[in-house]
Amino acid sequence: MYLIIKRGIDFIFALVGLIILSPLFLILIIATKIESKGPVLFKQKRVGIHKTYFNILKFRTMRIDTPKDTPTHLLENSDQFITKVGKFLRKTSLDELPQIINIICGSMSIIGPRPCLWNQYDLIDERDKYGANDIPPGLTGWAQINGRDELPIEVKAELDGEYVERMSFGMDVKCFFGTITSVLKHDGVVEGGWGEMEKARAEAAAGRESGYEENMKL
Repeated sequence: MYLIIKRGIDFIFALVGLIILSPLFLILIIATKIESKGPVLFKQKRVGIHKTYFNILKFRTMRIDTPKDTPTHLLENSDQFITKVGKFLRKTSLDELPQIINIICGSMSIIGPRPCLWNQYDLIDERDKYGANDIPPGLTGWAQINGRDELPIEVKAELDGEYVERMSFGMDVKCFFGTITSVLKHDGVVEGGWGEMEKARAEAAAGRESGYEENMKL
């Protein structure tokens, strides 16, 4: 029953958020376009509810001449491929803002397990143990405010399962404000999106912004 209510809350808050943040979207779009050629947004195949696939949206943070099919951590001097605007977007997590559109469309929720890459089979399998693949993935979640990128897969999946068990409006509010605190403190953020071991695993499979990602023109 709460999932139905949660969907309504997600849609209303995401729509209002998109309207309020539209000036910021415009600024980031212009800044990205001015600094480097190429599309403003890119999309990437992720795992959604019941292990169905959808394309997650993000602001592009790397130059279009970045070698394809090469994980970020394997690039020689990868910093040279990340734009100045991109570094700011990654540091502040503003590159995730376009996922508001995913929330409005229903492929994501505001709060839930972060959607993993389609080929992160170990994380998908671990989440199956806790039923964490059977709810919509989120823009942020319980695991994100309890370690975020530094968490190993087993712990991350367990925290996602804990969220499933405790899922409620109160829990979502706690995760929402906890995320604001984490972002302001820059807690648990490792460039590339995971802890060193998990980052290497994930990027070796698909990379952050190279390999299987598809550019989306705006």
